[in-house]
Amino acid sequence: MNFSSDQQQDPRHPGTLQLTLRPLLLLSFLLTLLTTALSAQTESAAPAASGAATDNNATLITAAPLVNPDSSSSSPADSARKGPEKNSGSTATGSGLLGDMSNAPIPDAEAFRLTLSKLLWSLILFSVAYIFIRYLSKLLEALAERWANIRVTVKGIIPIIRISSWTIVLYVIIVQVFAPPIETLLAVTASAGIAIGFASQDILKNIFGGIMILLDRPFQVGDKIEVGKYYGEVVHIGLRTVRIVTPGDSLVSIPNTEIVNQSVSNANSGENNCQVIADFYVPLTDRTAEIRSICEEAAKTSRYCYLNKPITVIIRNEIHQGRSLYHVSLKAYVLDIRYEFLFISDMTETVTRDLITADILRQNPPPSNTL
Repeated sequence: MNFSSDQQQDPRHPGTLQLTLRPLLLLSFLLTLLTTALSAQTESAAPAASGAATDNNATLITAAPLVNPDSSSSSPADSARKGPEKNSGSTATGSGLLGDMSNAPIPDAEAFRLTLSKLLWSLILFSVAYIFIRYLSKLLEALAERWANIRVTVKGIIPIIRISSWTIVLYVIIVQVFAPPIETLLAVTASAGIAIGFASQDILKNIFGGIMILLDRPFQVGDKIEVGKYYGEVVHIGLRTVRIVTPGDSLVSIPNTEIVNQSVSNANSGENNCQVIADFYVPLTDRTAEIRSICEEAAKTSRYCYLNKPITVIIRNEIHQGRSLYHVSLKAYVLDIRYEFLFISDMTETVTRDLITADILRQNPPPSNTL
């Protein structure tokens, strides 16, 4: 591992893991937050305990019965005369109790308090989850790049791990750390859902599109796809966009809604190999069997060809640049999808050389230097 604070890793084809100084800074920051959270929780526990003791004492005093010493010696007539007064007194007392009950705090609302310790604990959990998910993804990408035979499979599970981990983290923060009452949670969720729905419709469409891509799996990370006018290898599937690397080494981000709403062509469908077509144009001749043999032999001897799948040569007559020519299509599979253009270049050189040697193609004369 290389210790570096400035050197960055290519996000498209990560090869080796590099331990930077940023994780160390984040860990020190998290330790500071953890110490602050523990101290805040300790300080808030003492007033809570004293408040609970005061409430218990008040409850005991209120619960003590009031005994009238003259009640035993009173006569029935006196009791009859005092009856209405007692009833009126009890009514007044009852109204006082109702007033006290109306002013009493709701237990759930009292239990749900947004304290500094809760905010710090949620920030700590979020930061730890961010570091863990980020470096787990980098580790899996590095392992996938090291072994080509499992690259597509390992990269395909990275988005699932990332989204599942974030879902669990958010659930723990909301339910375990903040622990709001169900009524408050439903009210806040409904209000936030309406507000976010009106404010960011396009973002929500992309998020649902990303979820549909992960569930339907028309492609996965490592596949070569064609969406509209873009063709390349998928390097990232997110909740908002899908990123592909084109043959020109450009990183293109495509919104998920555009992918869901149009056709997608997948070249390898989760496999390491894919079919590649190399095209040639030769003059009309009756030596088609020899042309076919030359193409098949060139493909079989190529180091990029996957020989466990068939090699096909198709010859058809076409008008090309105003001339009637044979259009020869050599279809073969490559060992790795990244060998696609290397195989096409290899076949162009080998087949053209063999066709010139067999006198099927004529080599262009060198340009004349005379004006």
